[in-house]
Amino acid sequence: MEFGVGYFPTHDAMRPGSLARRIEERGQDALFFAEHTHIPAARETPYAGGGELPRKYWHTYDLFVALTDAAASTTRLRVGSGICLVTERDPIITAKEVASVDHLSGGRFEFGIGAGWNREEMANHGTDPRTRMRLMGDRVRAMQAVWTQDEASFDSEFVKFERIWSWPKPAQKPWPPVLVGGDGPTVLDRVLAYGDGWFPNYSESVFPRIASLRSRATRDIQVQVLSAPSDPAVLERLASAGVHRASAWVPSGPWSVIEAKLTRWEQAIGAFLGR
Repeated sequence: MEFGVGYFPTHDAMRPGSLARRIEERGQDALFFAEHTHIPAARETPYAGGGELPRKYWHTYDLFVALTDAAASTTRLRVGSGICLVTERDPIITAKEVASVDHLSGGRFEFGIGAGWNREEMANHGTDPRTRMRLMGDRVRAMQAVWTQDEASFDSEFVKFERIWSWPKPAQKPWPPVLVGGDGPTVLDRVLAYGDGWFPNYSESVFPRIASLRSRATRDIQVQVLSAPSDPAVLERLASAGVHRASAWVPSGPWSVIEAKLTRWEQAIGAFLGR
């Protein structure tokens, strides 16, 4: 099993490229960045974590700018979105950004995606929260067409375009891994429909759902887990369930703050590997 780190790349914390270099030097396999284009000042959607929404949510760099900095600062590290809110993005532009980062990084990009939870945020992008799941599926399939067709066309409920040219194509074929985030009741349907993997936050419920996913899949589906605890016993269970990579969040801040959490994560990995 591989290991990674999740991070909100805020403008007032350690720079994305500097963190990526440290993460790579310390032997982690991947670094994922969170995305929020903005946070509405008047918000009714409750924060799933409870209490007040942390300020890091509205202080992040643009996702793909941060990813470019991280990719340019490393040579081995996988870099990814954890997650990209495709319900708030134009699919043609996003296809170009994904392909560009994957091409410039030499095929090291992983495309974690999600529909989002903040209804006011997505509404500001013209997205109806009630149809966001169908919208996400249409946009992902449209991007897959752009990545694989020399002259791409697409016609669906939410995305329509005829005969476009768009290069570069991704370095990874047919495209960077599309990792579908979320743990809602229909998420496995979306994974099977257009994903290359499932990318939930850790909870006890992931274990029976991994088994369900395996029983339903007719092709290889990768499972990665975000928000993994620094607990070697949990890592053992994830490995036994066939999880490809477990990743833990580190705080947004200076290196001294990040290093303390990263060290606990590394100690758990060491204990797991030492068994």
